[in-house]
Amino acid sequence: MLYKILYPLRDYFFGFNIFKYITFRAIAACGTSFFLFLLFYPRFVDFLYKKRLLEKVKRKGCEELYKYHQGKEGIPTSGGILIIIATVVSSILFCDISSPYVLLGIFSLIFLGYIGYLDDIYKVRRDKGGLKKRYKLLAQLIWGVFLGLVLYIKQDYSPVIEIPFFKHIYIDIGILYLFFTAVVIMGTSNAVNLTDGLDGLAIGAVIIASSAFAVMSYIAGNSKFSSYLFISYIPGAGELAIFLSSLIGASVGFLWYNAYPAEIFMGDSGALALGGAVATTAVIIKKELLLLIIGGLFVIETISVLIQILSFRVRGKKVFYFAPIHHHFQVKGWPEPKIIIRFWIISTLFALLSLLTLKIR
Repeated sequence: MLYKILYPLRDYFFGFNIFKYITFRAIAACGTSFFLFLLFYPRFVDFLYKKRLLEKVKRKGCEELYKYHQGKEGIPTSGGILIIIATVVSSILFCDISSPYVLLGIFSLIFLGYIGYLDDIYKVRRDKGGLKKRYKLLAQLIWGVFLGLVLYIKQDYSPVIEIPFFKHIYIDIGILYLFFTAVVIMGTSNAVNLTDGLDGLAIGAVIIASSAFAVMSYIAGNSKFSSYLFISYIPGAGELAIFLSSLIGASVGFLWYNAYPAEIFMGDSGALALGGAVATTAVIIKKELLLLIIGGLFVIETISVLIQILSFRVRGKKVFYFAPIHHHFQVKGWPEPKIIIRFWIISTLFALLSLLTLKIR
């Protein structure tokens, strides 16, 4: 909005020309969403207490893990709602809101955030757990197919898959692109949700992954940089760098209160929304496969769950004390802050590796 209002005024005052630059607007968006989160946090927490959106820690079947998490009982959850609000407001202020890519990112946050919010409500108000898994998966499927359809019919967009480490190698999967995007959305949003188990773990990894994708979005939207690095040029994709910067700022604001020991949890309203937003960006800039590297920590967490389930069903034995794997180390006796920091380091290394692939082609 500010871009549309203030940039045209450059003819009257040269200082407004600064709104032309994506880098300036990205930094401004990041700072704005951060302060918006801090500004509204006290009233938002009061709202969560009023609505009784407070964390419930499962005990049955998890007695050994319960002793590590019983102190988290009664802490406000659904903090992802405020992350979404701060991100959307900041994006509207500093992005070119007419960009279809920005609108897709915003819609992804709101839609998946709402599904997660319903799940959070059911978890705290029902003894049987949250929203049924098939309903959550169906909602993610619907959004993924819709995203794929919008991009598939867009005239200046080529719905192909870019292969990391290789230049000029693309795979055209035709109409199957719709279902491919659905798999990316479903996989990423659920992977972030699985990672969300320790104070600050998931949000820190999301900040790191979003930072890598912000850089890649800026490059993909710049014809010179994309041509030099032999990656797909997506006109207008640079605006996603501003959207992700808004997301990063709001996430840092959340981390301010979510750092160990947490004062608030983001719940499924945050995990599903943030995972979906990152996945949406990856799809738009054709870095779906690279998402496996950038989100390497999320992949590890998901694989640990699959291994645990498969081993128990086939062998009747567990591979890990608990899954996802961060709980395994917790039961082994690692202090929670040490697990979080080490997993952040792993996430950072994956993000750096992904940036290296831009030159190793």
